[in-house]
Amino acid sequence: MDFQLDDAHLQIRQMVRDFCEEEVKPHARRWDETGDFPFATVKKLGELGLMGVTVPEELGGAGLDMMALAIVVEEIGRYDGSLALTVASHNGLGSSQIRYFGTDAQKRRWIPPLARGEKLAAWGLTEPGSGSDAAALRTSAVRKGDGWILNGSKMFITQGTVGDTFVILARTSPEKAQKGITAFVLEKGMKGFSQSAIHGKLGMRSSDTAELHMEDVEVPDENRIGAVDHGFLDTLSILDRGRITIGALSVGLGRGALEEARAYAKERKAFGKPIAEFQAIAFALADMATEVDASRLLVLRAAALCDAKLPFGREASMGKLFASEAAMRATGKAIQILGGYGYTRDFPVERYFRDAKLCEIGEGTSEIQRLVIARSVLKDA
Repeated sequence: MDFQLDDAHLQIRQMVRDFCEEEVKPHARRWDETGDFPFATVKKLGELGLMGVTVPEELGGAGLDMMALAIVVEEIGRYDGSLALTVASHNGLGSSQIRYFGTDAQKRRWIPPLARGEKLAAWGLTEPGSGSDAAALRTSAVRKGDGWILNGSKMFITQGTVGDTFVILARTSPEKAQKGITAFVLEKGMKGFSQSAIHGKLGMRSSDTAELHMEDVEVPDENRIGAVDHGFLDTLSILDRGRITIGALSVGLGRGALEEARAYAKERKAFGKPIAEFQAIAFALADMATEVDASRLLVLRAAALCDAKLPFGREASMGKLFASEAAMRATGKAIQILGGYGYTRDFPVERYFRDAKLCEIGEGTSEIQRLVIARSVLKDA
C-alpha cells in the first residue's frame, strides 16, 4: 500500500494551491460577507480544467480521476468552503448524472460547456418535504405526446440561480416509490421553470442556493436521462461520488482551521511564552492534526476504490461521516485556541466553523451515513 501521491497528483495539488493563494485567499472573506457568487474566479477554474476534472478530454474535460478531484476540492476548501462546494457539486452531481447515464448525443450536447466551466450544472433531488427520505419527493412528470409535463418544486439546490443546466428527479410511476423516479434535464429559460435564491444561510454564503419551481414545464423525451423509472437507482451511485467530494471539502476546512490555529499559537504569547508551548494548546493541535490526516486517508481510500472500479459506497460514507464531524471538531478547537479573535471575522476560523456544518448535512446527513455503514456492516456479518 502506497501512501504517497504520484507526481501527477502532486502537480495538480500544487497548481490549485498556488491558484488559491493568489485568486481565492485575498477575496474569500469579502465573498462570505457579501454573499456574491464569484463568477470570474469560477471562470478561471474552468480555464484550468477544474470544472470538468474527471470528464474525458474528448468531452472538454481534464480527463483525470476521482483522486485528483478529491485533491482539488480539499485544496480549495482550505481557503474557501463556498467555492469548494461549487466545484464539488458541479463536478459531482448534475454533470455526472448526464455523463454516466446519458446517451452519447446527450453527453455531446451538455457536457462540453459544463466541463469547460462555460455553463454551470445544478442537481435537483431535495424538496421542501423530502430530504433524507428521497422516496417522498412529489415533483411529477406526466407523459404528454412525445414529451413530459413537470410540476413541483425543489429546495436547497446548489447553483440554483446561477446554473444553466439542471438535472431534475421527478416521479413518473407514483405506485413504485423509489423505483418510479426518472431524471430529466431542464435548462434555464424554459417556460414555467423559475428559480428563487435562498438567503440568510449560516455558512457557505457565496455558494449559490435556491428553490426551483416547475409549473407545467414541457420537457421533450430527448431530455430524459436514463431509463424511465430508473433515475433514483442511478442517483445512488452519483451520491456515493458526491460523498467523496464533500469528505474532501471537510478535510480542507479542517486543515485550514489547523493551519490557522497553529500559526496563531506560535505567535500569540501568554505568561511570557507562545501559547503553543502550553500542553493544553499543543494537545488540541495534536488532536486536530491526527483527525485531519485520518479524514484524508479515509476520503482518498474511497476515491482510490472508485478509480479502481471497485465497490466504494461504504467507504465513501465512512470518509464523509468522519471527515465532516472531524472538521466540526477542528474548527471548534481553532476558535477556542484563538480565543476572542477566533470569534471575530478578523480570522477565517469562524467562517470555517460555519461552513463545516453543511458538510454534516449535505449529500446525506451524518445519521444517513451511519445507516448506510451499519447496513453494510450487518450484511457482512
